[in-house]
Amino acid sequence: MLSSDSAARTRAIGASIGRVMSAGLTVGLVGSLGAGKTQLVKGIAAGAGVADDKLVTSPTFSLVQEYEGRLCVYHLDTYRLATEADLLALGFEEMLTRGGLVIVEWADRFCEVMPSESLWIELTIEGDDQRRIELRAEMGAGRRFLEQWAPADVG
Repeated sequence: MLSSDSAARTRAIGASIGRVMSAGLTVGLVGSLGAGKTQLVKGIAAGAGVADDKLVTSPTFSLVQEYEGRLCVYHLDTYRLATEADLLALGFEEMLTRGGLVIVEWADRFCEVMPSESLWIELTIEGDDQRRIELRAEMGAGRRFLEQWAPADVG
Protein backbone atom coordinates (compact mmCIF):
# COMPACT_ATOMS: atom_id res chain seq x y z
CA MET A 1 0.00 0.00 0.00
CA LEU A 2 1.18 3.49 -0.87
CA SER A 3 0.06 6.90 0.35
CA SER A 4 -0.21 10.15 -1.52
CA ASP A 5 -0.81 13.60 -0.10
CA SER A 6 -1.01 15.53 -3.38
CA ALA A 7 -1.69 15.27 -7.10
CA ALA A 8 2.06 15.69 -7.68
CA ARG A 9 2.83 12.73 -5.40
CA THR A 10 0.18 10.61 -7.16
CA ARG A 11 1.80 11.46 -10.51
CA ALA A 12 5.25 10.55 -9.10
CA ILE A 13 3.92 7.18 -7.96
CA GLY A 14 2.41 6.69 -11.41
CA ALA A 15 5.70 7.59 -13.11
CA SER A 16 7.59 5.00 -11.07
CA ILE A 17 4.98 2.42 -12.08
CA GLY A 18 5.09 3.44 -15.76
CA ARG A 19 8.89 3.15 -15.93
CA VAL A 20 8.65 -0.58 -15.15
CA MET A 21 5.60 -1.43 -17.27
CA SER A 22 5.98 -3.45 -20.42
CA ALA A 23 3.96 -3.87 -23.58
CA GLY A 24 0.89 -6.03 -23.32
CA LEU A 25 -0.02 -5.11 -19.75
CA THR A 26 -3.59 -4.17 -18.91
CA VAL A 27 -4.26 -1.99 -15.87
CA GLY A 28 -7.64 -1.77 -14.19
CA LEU A 29 -8.10 1.41 -12.16
CA VAL A 30 -10.66 1.50 -9.38
CA GLY A 31 -11.70 4.48 -7.27
CA SER A 32 -14.45 6.97 -6.68
CA LEU A 33 -14.81 10.28 -8.49
CA GLY A 34 -11.92 12.54 -7.51
CA ALA A 35 -9.76 9.71 -6.16
CA GLY A 36 -6.88 10.60 -8.50
CA LYS A 37 -7.18 8.02 -11.27
CA THR A 38 -6.36 10.49 -14.04
CA GLN A 39 -3.44 11.96 -12.06
CA LEU A 40 -2.06 8.44 -11.68
CA VAL A 41 -2.47 7.86 -15.44
CA LYS A 42 -0.58 11.11 -16.14
CA GLY A 43 2.31 9.70 -14.14
CA ILE A 44 2.13 6.23 -15.70
CA ALA A 45 2.13 7.81 -19.17
CA ALA A 46 5.17 9.93 -18.28
CA GLY A 47 6.97 6.82 -16.99
CA ALA A 48 6.02 5.02 -20.23
CA GLY A 49 7.72 7.76 -22.24
CA VAL A 50 4.82 10.03 -23.18
CA ALA A 51 6.64 13.34 -23.58
CA ASP A 52 3.87 15.79 -22.67
CA ASP A 53 1.66 14.94 -19.71
CA LYS A 54 -0.60 17.87 -20.65
CA LEU A 55 -1.86 15.61 -23.45
CA VAL A 56 -3.10 13.15 -20.83
CA THR A 57 -6.63 14.09 -19.88
CA SER A 58 -9.61 12.19 -18.60
CA PRO A 59 -11.29 10.52 -21.56
CA THR A 60 -14.71 10.78 -19.88
CA PHE A 61 -16.37 12.22 -22.97
CA SER A 62 -14.09 10.88 -25.70
CA LEU A 63 -13.98 7.48 -23.92
CA VAL A 64 -10.53 6.55 -25.33
CA GLN A 65 -7.27 8.48 -25.58
CA GLU A 66 -4.11 7.15 -27.23
CA TYR A 67 -0.65 8.43 -26.30
CA GLU A 68 2.67 7.60 -27.97
CA GLY A 69 5.82 7.04 -25.96
CA ARG A 70 8.19 4.16 -25.22
CA LEU A 71 4.89 2.30 -25.03
CA CYS A 72 1.69 3.12 -26.83
CA VAL A 73 -0.76 3.91 -24.02
CA TYR A 74 -4.50 3.34 -24.50
CA HIS A 75 -6.44 5.20 -21.78
CA LEU A 76 -10.12 4.32 -21.44
CA ASP A 77 -12.75 5.82 -19.15
CA THR A 78 -15.71 3.46 -18.83
CA TYR A 79 -17.73 5.59 -16.39
CA ARG A 80 -20.37 6.44 -19.00
CA LEU A 81 -20.59 2.96 -20.55
CA ALA A 82 -23.64 0.86 -19.71
CA THR A 83 -22.70 -2.62 -20.89
CA GLU A 84 -19.77 -4.86 -21.78
CA ALA A 85 -20.93 -4.58 -25.39
CA ASP A 86 -20.31 -0.81 -25.19
CA LEU A 87 -16.74 -1.46 -24.05
CA LEU A 88 -16.13 -4.03 -26.77
CA ALA A 89 -17.58 -1.64 -29.38
CA LEU A 90 -14.75 0.79 -28.55
CA GLY A 91 -12.26 -1.78 -29.87
CA PHE A 92 -11.18 -2.97 -26.40
CA GLU A 93 -10.26 -6.47 -27.58
CA GLU A 94 -8.16 -5.06 -30.43
CA MET A 95 -6.34 -2.72 -28.03
CA LEU A 96 -5.41 -5.73 -25.91
CA THR A 97 -3.65 -7.36 -28.88
CA ARG A 98 -1.70 -4.32 -30.14
CA GLY A 99 1.20 -4.69 -27.72
CA GLY A 100 0.66 -1.43 -25.91
CA LEU A 101 -0.34 -0.55 -22.39
CA VAL A 102 -4.11 -0.53 -21.81
CA ILE A 103 -5.35 1.47 -18.81
CA VAL A 104 -9.05 1.27 -17.95
CA GLU A 105 -10.62 3.68 -15.46
CA TRP A 106 -13.69 2.27 -13.68
CA ALA A 107 -12.52 -1.22 -14.68
CA ASP A 108 -14.39 -2.81 -11.77
CA ARG A 109 -17.60 -2.21 -13.72
CA PHE A 110 -16.38 -4.66 -16.38
CA CYS A 111 -14.42 -7.31 -14.48
CA GLU A 112 -15.77 -10.05 -16.74
CA VAL A 113 -13.98 -8.72 -19.83
CA MET A 114 -10.76 -7.58 -18.13
CA PRO A 115 -7.88 -9.98 -18.79
CA SER A 116 -7.17 -12.33 -15.89
CA GLU A 117 -3.54 -11.16 -15.97
CA SER A 118 -4.45 -7.51 -15.32
CA LEU A 119 -2.74 -5.31 -12.78
CA TRP A 120 -5.38 -3.72 -10.54
CA ILE A 121 -4.77 -0.37 -8.87
CA GLU A 122 -7.27 0.95 -6.35
CA LEU A 123 -7.24 4.56 -5.18
CA THR A 124 -9.13 5.42 -2.02
CA ILE A 125 -9.80 8.93 -0.68
CA GLU A 126 -8.73 9.14 2.96
CA GLY A 127 -8.93 12.90 3.42
CA ASP A 128 -8.89 16.15 1.47
CA ASP A 129 -5.54 15.42 -0.16
CA GLN A 130 -4.80 11.97 1.25
CA ARG A 131 -5.04 8.93 -1.02
CA ARG A 132 -4.32 5.25 -0.42
CA ILE A 133 -3.03 3.42 -3.51
CA GLU A 134 -3.07 -0.38 -3.56
CA LEU A 135 -1.73 -2.60 -6.32
CA ARG A 136 -2.68 -6.25 -6.80
CA ALA A 137 -2.47 -8.95 -9.44
CA GLU A 138 -3.17 -12.64 -9.31
CA MET A 139 -1.22 -14.02 -12.26
CA GLY A 140 0.66 -13.49 -15.49
CA ALA A 141 1.77 -10.07 -16.68
CA GLY A 142 0.26 -8.22 -13.71
CA ARG A 143 1.95 -10.54 -11.22
CA ARG A 144 5.27 -10.26 -13.06
CA PHE A 145 4.99 -6.48 -12.87
CA LEU A 146 4.48 -6.61 -9.09
CA GLU A 147 7.55 -8.83 -8.77
CA GLN A 148 9.68 -6.30 -10.69
CA TRP A 149 8.40 -3.05 -9.23
CA ALA A 150 9.02 -1.96 -5.67
CA PRO A 151 7.44 0.98 -3.84
CA ALA A 152 10.99 2.06 -3.02
CA ASP A 153 11.27 3.01 -6.72
CA VAL A 154 8.96 5.98 -6.12
CA GLY A 155 10.95 9.18 -6.38
